[in-house]
Amino acid sequence: MNGIRKGLFAALVAIIFPLTQAGAATSTFDGTWNVRISSSSETCGNGATVAIGINNGQIASSSATVNASGRVADAGNINVTLSTGIKRAVGFGHLSGTSGSGTWRGAMCTGTWTAERM
Repeated sequence: MNGIRKGLFAALVAIIFPLTQAGAATSTFDGTWNVRISSSSETCGNGATVAIGINNGQIASSSATVNASGRVADAGNINVTLSTGIKRAVGFGHLSGTSGSGTWRGAMCTGTWTAERM
């Protein structure tokens, strides 16, 4: 049984270590980004602008009112979650150079987003 645990641990390290290395290498998109969120539905709001920070490919909130988390891959593919209070939205898209765009979805709303590096 002890050998199985050691083998499982070694397998997990082998999988996780390259992922952490890939995250550390992703610095092309590091910095502060201004993200404009919009929806085609009036009941979902007219849109908002949120500042997010990216450090080594990891997304973190730049605002005290909005919690942002997620990841940007080396190629610019982005996966982000924004939450405030009980509201939560998940976004997907692509960053390239100093701009980006994508889609988002929440519990009852969907829309698009655009981003610019500040």
